[in-house]
Amino acid sequence: MLQLLEMLGLPFLACMMMGAILGYSGIHVLKREVIFIDIALAQIAAVGSLVAHLAVGAEEGTLVAYAFSFGCVLFIAAFYALVRRRIIQISIEAVIGISYAIAAAGALFLIGVSGHTHMEEMLAGSLLWTAWPEIKWSLIVFCAAGICFYIFRKPLLSISEDYHAALTKGVKVVWWDFLFYALVGIVITVAVRIAGVVVVFAFLIIPATTSALFSSRWSTRMLIAWTAAVIGSIGGLLFGYYLDFSLGPAIALFLGGVLTIAALFSKFRVIRSVNMIE
Repeated sequence: MLQLLEMLGLPFLACMMMGAILGYSGIHVLKREVIFIDIALAQIAAVGSLVAHLAVGAEEGTLVAYAFSFGCVLFIAAFYALVRRRIIQISIEAVIGISYAIAAAGALFLIGVSGHTHMEEMLAGSLLWTAWPEIKWSLIVFCAAGICFYIFRKPLLSISEDYHAALTKGVKVVWWDFLFYALVGIVITVAVRIAGVVVVFAFLIIPATTSALFSSRWSTRMLIAWTAAVIGSIGGLLFGYYLDFSLGPAIALFLGGVLTIAALFSKFRVIRSVNMIE
C-alpha cells in the first residue's frame, strides 16, 4: 500500500486538479461547440515553447518558455474571439481546425530550424513522474483560473448558453470570449505538460459529455463531471499500476468506459420511463 501511494499519490493529485478545472471548462466547450480547442491550443502553446528555445535558448518548463507559450495562447484567444464575432461565413470550429493545422506545420518547421527534439515529450506529458514543483505550479494556475471562472461566471455562462442572445442583451462578447479562450488555453498549456494532449482532451470532453446525458443544470452537470473524472482516474491509475500499462492511455480508456456505461444506463432509464408511461 505504501509503495502504491508513493508511486500514484502525486499522479492522482494531478488528475484530481485537472479533472476539476477541465471538467468545468469542458461543459462550456461542449455548449460552445468548440470540441477540438484542446489540441489546437496545446499545439499553439508548443509553438510558443519552440520559439522561446530558438529565440533565447529557453529550456522546456522554464518561466521563459511558459511566458512565450502563454503569449501565443493569448494571441490566438484574441483571434478566436474576433473571428467568432466578425466572420459569420465560417464556423469557429473550422477556424480552430485550421489554426491547429497551421500551428502543427509551424512546429515542424521550427523543429527543423532549432533542432529541438522534445516536441513529442512536450505533447505526451509525464504523468507518472509528476513532482511537487509541478503540482504547486499547476495548483496556482488552476486555482487562479477557477477563481476567474467563478467571478465572471454570469457573462461566460450567458455566452455559452446562447451566443446570439448574449449579443442581443449587450454583452461584450468579444472581450468575454477572449477571457474564456485565454483561461482555457493557459489551463491546457499547464495540464498538457503533466499529462499530455490525449489525457487532457479526455478530461476536458468525456466527463462533460457524461454529465450531459443526465442533466442540463450546471450544478448537477459539474457534480457528475467531477465524479466521472474521479472514477476514471482511480480506475486508470490502478489499471496502469498493476498491469504495468502507461498511465495516460489507461486513464483515457477508463474515462471512455465510464462514458459508455453512463450512456447505456441513460438509455435504459429512458426506455424504462417510456414503458412505465405506456
